Order: sequence, then C-alpha cells, then structure tokens
Amino acid sequence: MVFLPKGAFVGDVNTPGAGGPLESSSDSTRSDTITADLDSSEPGSVHVIVGTTRARIVLSGEIDADLVADLHQATSDVEEAGLPVEIDAHHVTFMDSTGVAFLARLTAVSPERVRILRTPPTVKFLLEVTSIGDMLDIVDDEADDRSGLETGAVPVVPSTPEIS
Repeated sequence: MVFLPKGAFVGDVNTPGAGGPLESSSDSTRSDTITADLDSSEPGSVHVIVGTTRARIVLSGEIDADLVADLHQATSDVEEAGLPVEIDAHHVTFMDSTGVAFLARLTAVSPERVRILRTPPTVKFLLEVTSIGDMLDIVDDEADDRSGLETGAVPVVPSTPEIS
C-alpha cells in the first residue's frame, strides 16, 4: 500500500504539476518531492469457496506465519468437502515456509492433484526450489483455468464465536 501526502496527485511522472516532479518556488533543491513507502507489508488472507465439483482457495497478500490458524482452517474445510482443490494465487505478494507447508498439506488431503492458478513468478520460483511444484499442477494458460466455480458455489465462512 502506498500513502501519499494530503493533496498529492498521482499522474504521469514526467508532467510537472500532474504528479510529476515538483518544483520548489524558493530554491533549486528538491526537498519537496513525494516519497512513497513501498516496503509496507500487505496482510495476507485466505478464503475457501466450495462448489459442487471442486473447492477453491483464494490466497492474497503475504502468506506467512501470521496466517497459520487460517491456513489450518482452510485445510480442514477442503478436507471436509472431499473435493478436488484449486488455489488462486494471483494476489500473493510473499510466501514463506508456512505457505509451502500449507500447499504440501493440501496435496495430502485432496482426492486429486492440487491445481494452482495464476501463480506469481516469486511463488513459482519458491515452488521450484522446494520441489513442492512437483506435487502440484501449476496452471499457466488461462484457457486451462476453468475460471469461475459452478453455480451454487458457497463460500465457507469461519464461524464467529459468540460474545457474551
């Protein structure tokens, strides 16, 4: 996520006054340029959607130790469904060994090979170096992505404990 100062306009970086280089009215130094924090982390999320013929897990953001409970719940949800598993990884920005272990667990509970769709290059590299990619079907071709779950797909929403 990028935060800019109030009133800043993002546009063509080569157009002064349209998000481009800012000019200082008092001197020739460039102390008034806009800086953005590109190192800010994006929290991860896990969503399970169970259809009539398969279950899809949608991962986004950082898949790391902060998501352990959610990843275990997702594994339980797809195991209970007993359907083939697809993972949409399009919006994954980072994955550590927690994510790799999650993928390995999914291969153990899915009745068919797990398919991972729209895999970002960083995740693809991680799957190759850890050899977990050999246990999954990495779908590169959008035509091979049976996009969209069938009618009647129901998102699995974790139960919320009652607050007394």
